[in-house]
Amino acid sequence: MSAETHLDKSITGRFKYAIILTAATLLAELIGGFWTNSLALLSDAAHVFLDLFALLLSLGAIKLASYPASDTRTFGWHRMEVFASFINGSTVFLVAIIICYEAFGRLLHPEEVKSLPMLLIAVVGLAMNLFAAKALHSHSHDDLNVRSAFLHVVGDAASSVGVIAGGIIMYFTDWYVLDAIISVGIGCVIFWGSWRVMREAVHILLEGVPRGIEVNEVAAAIREVDGVEEVHHLNIWTICSHIIALSAHVVVPATFRGEHGGMLRKIEEQLFERFHISHTTLQLESTRCTEAQGAKQFRHRPRASSVAHAHAHPHQHPHGGCKGGHDHDHTH
Repeated sequence: MSAETHLDKSITGRFKYAIILTAATLLAELIGGFWTNSLALLSDAAHVFLDLFALLLSLGAIKLASYPASDTRTFGWHRMEVFASFINGSTVFLVAIIICYEAFGRLLHPEEVKSLPMLLIAVVGLAMNLFAAKALHSHSHDDLNVRSAFLHVVGDAASSVGVIAGGIIMYFTDWYVLDAIISVGIGCVIFWGSWRVMREAVHILLEGVPRGIEVNEVAAAIREVDGVEEVHHLNIWTICSHIIALSAHVVVPATFRGEHGGMLRKIEEQLFERFHISHTTLQLESTRCTEAQGAKQFRHRPRASSVAHAHAHPHQHPHGGCKGGHDHDHTH
């Protein structure tokens, strides 16, 4: 068994453990919320649902990564994670609206809450969240996918602390309007979380530069490799939450022609270590093929529907293409 396979199995096992604990928490808070008449518990259950879906997405991403690419899907099934994220974020956003609507109603007309059972259920939920966070913590430092799931679970644990504090106060004071106040707070947290999920999903679908990565910094890192003179037509995008791709033209001296393989490996190592860019397509040139700076500009062009028309304009080249240079393509 390879080290990579062993790591995937270890991460998968911890995800499954965290999913079981989170699902149990969701079930307990749903039942407890209706039993105790606590909108805060039901609100926290909605937050737990968001976290459970995030864990399932993370586990699904590992599974999807094992599916091979095909002639019709050259990037495999990785984008399904992004579509699922958008649907999940939209659904939970609507749930948050319902929670806040109910909470404002209870602010005007507070209802009695069984504070002691609510408190006990929230404590159980917090304990399960902490166990789930502990299971994910060991891999959260070196795997972006696990780190995202870990932060979700930690955020839910923080919400549980708020419910516990509210339960203690209501038990001693009978100030039941606090249940609605806590629900509004959790609803706002859910709004923010679901909005971030939807925003990130749309950003990925629009081929945006991944959050936290600056194009100029990436270009500078490539130029640090010995022999690289210039970088242009640089494009960086996200295939899914844990796979970042890059394509670029790299200008090198003609004297490096026999060392292209070693140079490409150094560039790939630099990109992976500093930016976690794991999928690269690099074209080496001995002369710059364009004066354009930065990212390659894409434009709509008419389809070559007529061969005769194409032959009538043999001097035209695709926008941004190279003319008269010595190119070497390498994909990793």
